Amino acid sequence: MDTILAHGKMRAVEKYDLLVVGGGINGTGIARDAAGRGLCVLLCEQDDLAAHTSSASTKLIHGGLRYLETLHFQLVRKALQERELLLGAAPHIMRPLHFVMPHDAHLRPMWMIRAGLFLYDHLAKRRRLAASAALDLRTHIAGGALQERFTRGFVYSDGWVDDARLVVLNAQDAVLHGARVRTRTRCERIELVDGLWHATLCDRAGASSVAARAVVNAAGPWVGRFVHDASPLSTAHTVRLVKGSHIVVPRLFAHRFAYIFQNSDRRIVFAIPYEHAFTLIGTTDLEYHAEPASVHIETAEIDYLCSIVNRYFRQQIGPADVVWSYAGVRALIEDESADPATVTRDYALEIDGAAAPLLSVFGGKITTYRRLAEEAVDELAQRLGCRGAAWTQRAILPGGDLPEGSFAAFLRVVERRYAWLPAALRVRYAHAYGTYIHRLLGACAALADLGVEILPGLYEREAEYLCREEWAQSAADILWRRSKLGLHAPPESARRLEEWLARR
Repeated sequence: MDTILAHGKMRAVEKYDLLVVGGGINGTGIARDAAGRGLCVLLCEQDDLAAHTSSASTKLIHGGLRYLETLHFQLVRKALQERELLLGAAPHIMRPLHFVMPHDAHLRPMWMIRAGLFLYDHLAKRRRLAASAALDLRTHIAGGALQERFTRGFVYSDGWVDDARLVVLNAQDAVLHGARVRTRTRCERIELVDGLWHATLCDRAGASSVAARAVVNAAGPWVGRFVHDASPLSTAHTVRLVKGSHIVVPRLFAHRFAYIFQNSDRRIVFAIPYEHAFTLIGTTDLEYHAEPASVHIETAEIDYLCSIVNRYFRQQIGPADVVWSYAGVRALIEDESADPATVTRDYALEIDGAAAPLLSVFGGKITTYRRLAEEAVDELAQRLGCRGAAWTQRAILPGGDLPEGSFAAFLRVVERRYAWLPAALRVRYAHAYGTYIHRLLGACAALADLGVEILPGLYEREAEYLCREEWAQSAADILWRRSKLGLHAPPESARRLEEWLARR
């Protein structure tokens, strides 16, 4: 970071090679890639990291089996390639997940599903995941939770991810490579002055200015608004906002398999084992025209998701069974699809300005974020004279350097070294932090060394770490994004944690 004199004023302004606006998965991925190539990077996010779309996904690293039906073969292939890379980059927050698809004869014939799964298995090299197979649900463990009429089905493999922690790990890696990350900092305006972008940033302390040779607009649902309201430029692409909502209910099955259910409207819904005691169900696809930050699930969406799983499961559920729900707004590339579910999940990068480029990110999905970031930085590097080579394809994310890349092997190490930790806490720490558990615990040798237990399962040591190392500032940051302790904690936990944060 350099300093320059502000235009017409005797005031120092920080100068960067790249300003990234947006702290979701695309923004943090781009900041990480660019910093690793030697660029001086600043990322600003108006709220918390992953506060919006990037923490509201179905938590899957997947190729998108249903996109084969709409002939998006290149998108699926690209996503399947990335799935392999990501599963190896952060094995503590990602894991293989096996999906059972009961066959409902009046929706899609067996031959069509079998052909789709064959393509899914073979569109990209598959080293970490098992191939698909046919199932006899009368004898398979996953059949026990289903209604008796479902006797045949299929199983295939994809990946599960802690989406909000994936964003944090990318931000951490960006910082390790020299980037600066500022949360709760809104970019109000960018102006081109003497060949540099001058940005007005606003946080709790007020307004400040920075200068950058290039800007990345990774504002997600706000990508179009940022260009229109905060910059002097315009874009050729537009986004279509699509809301996806999920519900969480007490667990509907006790095994390790997930389910993918077909519906009569041609959409699919997942039912996924979640946080040991729960089942995650989603998602919906609805056009959205309101403020993205105000998105919430509607009663009709809850009814829709309950009705689909009730068509398949023996155990019936209703709105009263929902213990938590969340909704997010996906900023998809505008196309001519009449159905929001069929709008492409691919992405487009639009770059404007020769001397000082502004690159805007349209669309995308969590699975392809690394490749999107690499392509974005490739574009910018040429214009900025950066000769750093692409590097993230084989790179490990913070905490992901597990012995032999095996979580099971790592957990054995953790059990030996931290035998004094309660088993459930040991497993949660290992999953959340990977090898960074050693940074979290330091010289701790007994449970008392973790400090006061602020609420069940959350000790002062971890809360301090999350504030110091992971940009957490509020109870929601800690309970719902850095962890999912909010699902397990008593109702007054948020208030107690906010009081602790205030005292801190």
